[in-house]
Amino acid sequence: MSTFPTSVSATALDFTWPDGTEVFDDLQLAVGPGRTGLIGVNGSGKSTLLKLIAGELTPTDGSLRIAGEVGYLPQNVTLDTALRVDEALGIAATRAALHAIEAGDASEENFTAVGDDWDVEERAVAMLDQLGLGHIGLDRTIGEVSGGESVLLRLAALLLRRPDVLLLDEPTNNLDLFARRRLYAAVAAWSGVMIVVSHDRELLDLVDQIADLRSGEVVWYGGNFTAYEEALAIEQEAAERMVRVAEGDLKKQKRELSDAHVKLAKRVRYGNKMYAQKREPKIIMNARKREAQVSAGKHRIMHEEKLKEAKERLDEAIEAVRDDEEIRVDLPYTAVPPGRQVLTLRNLELAYGARVKGEFDLRGPERIALIGRNGAGKTTLLRTVTGELRPVGGEVETHVPLRFLPQRLDVLDGALTVAENVAKAAPDATNNRVRARLARFLFKGARADQLASTLSGGERFRAALAALMLAEPAPQLLMLDEPTNNLDMASVRQLTDALDAYEGALIVASHDLPFLESIGITRWLLLDGELRDTSLEEVRELMALN
Repeated sequence: MSTFPTSVSATALDFTWPDGTEVFDDLQLAVGPGRTGLIGVNGSGKSTLLKLIAGELTPTDGSLRIAGEVGYLPQNVTLDTALRVDEALGIAATRAALHAIEAGDASEENFTAVGDDWDVEERAVAMLDQLGLGHIGLDRTIGEVSGGESVLLRLAALLLRRPDVLLLDEPTNNLDLFARRRLYAAVAAWSGVMIVVSHDRELLDLVDQIADLRSGEVVWYGGNFTAYEEALAIEQEAAERMVRVAEGDLKKQKRELSDAHVKLAKRVRYGNKMYAQKREPKIIMNARKREAQVSAGKHRIMHEEKLKEAKERLDEAIEAVRDDEEIRVDLPYTAVPPGRQVLTLRNLELAYGARVKGEFDLRGPERIALIGRNGAGKTTLLRTVTGELRPVGGEVETHVPLRFLPQRLDVLDGALTVAENVAKAAPDATNNRVRARLARFLFKGARADQLASTLSGGERFRAALAALMLAEPAPQLLMLDEPTNNLDMASVRQLTDALDAYEGALIVASHDLPFLESIGITRWLLLDGELRDTSLEEVRELMALN
C-alpha cells in the first residue's frame, strides 16, 4: 500500500453522455480517509461517478485526482467461467512461480514473479475463508461458483491487492443473508479510503460519513446512515418551518401592498379634489402633485420590492424541502378474509432439487418472508407457484387471483405507455379510472403517457407495481422476488407505502431484513433443501453462526 495520503478529489467536473444527457456540471468533490456511503435517488449519477473515479469513464471537462491505486467492484460482476479461482484472484502467476521454486526451479524469473508474496497462498485461503468461501479451492473454475460467490470472489481479489481507494457499487444486491454478513465484516475492517454506493441500510450503518448526491451536488453528513436520517429529519423540519414563515411573510407583504394602494388612491382623490377647488396657487399645487406622484411611486416600488423579496424567500424555502413523494392508494378489493385458503402445496419437488414435504397451506392475509441462501430455489419456487415452471413432482393449487413481480421487472410492454400497460392488466377499467389510480402511484397527467421503455429504474418499478396491484381481478396473493434490488431509498419507501395499502396475502423473497421487518411480516419460511417455518430470531442466529 502506498505511503502518501489517500484521497479522491474532483474540481469543476463535467460529464455528458454521447447522446447529450448531462450528468455532472461543475461537480466539486473531496473524499478523505474512512468509509463513505454515497447515496442518492436512481439516476442521480452515483454509479457514473464511481466509474469516473475508477477510470472506466473519462470526464467531459474538469479535473479528477486519485491518490494511489483504485480497486473497483462494479454493480454487475461478470467473470470468465473458464478462469480458475487463483486467476480470478490475480495470484496465478505468483502461485505458479512459487510452486516452481518449491519444485527446485530457482530461476531469477521465478523469484522476480514471487517478489515479497511468499505467503500469497496462505493470504488467499485466509481471505476466502473470511468471506465464507473457504470451501472453494484455488484450482476450481469460476463456472462452479454461484452468482453471489462470484461477487465475493471479486471482492477477495480486490482485498488481496490492498488498493488505496476501494469503490463498491451496490455490493450486496446479489448476496444472500449469510454472504452479506461476510461482506459487512470486510467493510467494517477496511482502514483505507472506501466509497460504497448502496441502498442497504445495514451496510450504510457501517460507514463513517454519508455523501448525498442530489441535483448534481454532494452534501456531506457526518456519521452513518442512521445519523444521516436523524440530521435530515431535523433539517427538513427546519426547512418546513421556514416555508411557513416565508408564506406568512408573503401574505403580510401582499396585505401591506394592498393597503398602500388604498392609501395612495385616497391621496390621489384628495389631491384631485384640492386641485379642482383651486385653494392654492396653481404653481404650488402642481409642485405638490409632482412631489406626491414621486412619493407615491417610491412607496409603491418599496412595497413591490418587499413582495418580490418575500416570494424569493418562499421559493428558496420550498427548494430546501425535499419532495420525496409518497404512494397513497386504497386497494380494498385485494382483501382476503382471515382463514380463507389462499395457496396449497402438496409434496412439491422443484426443478433444481428443493422440495416441500407434506402439505403447506397459506391462509388469510398472511405476510410471508421467504429466505434462504443463493441457489436454494426461492425464485424457482415462486415461478412454480405462478405456473411458469412445472414441478418435478407434487401439486400446486392457488385459490385466489395472484400476481408475481420478478427480479427482472419484465411485466411491462416497453412499446406501450404506462397507462396502456395498466389498462392491459385491467381491460374493463375506464380510461379515467386507470389514470385516477395511476395518479396515486405518482404517474399524474402526461407522466402516465410515457413509454415504458423510456422510464428510469425507479419509475419502471412503480409502473410495474401499479400494473400488478391495479390489475383486475384484484390480486389477493402478491409474490415479489427481491423487490428492493437496485431501488433507491425513496423507491423502497414508496414500495413500503404501497404494501401498507395492500390487504391480501403476500410472499416476499428477499435478503433485505430491514425491509422485511418494515412491511409487517407475520410468518418466516426458510428454504434450505426443504421448506420449513422459522423465525426472525432463528434467522439471526443462523447468520451469526455462518
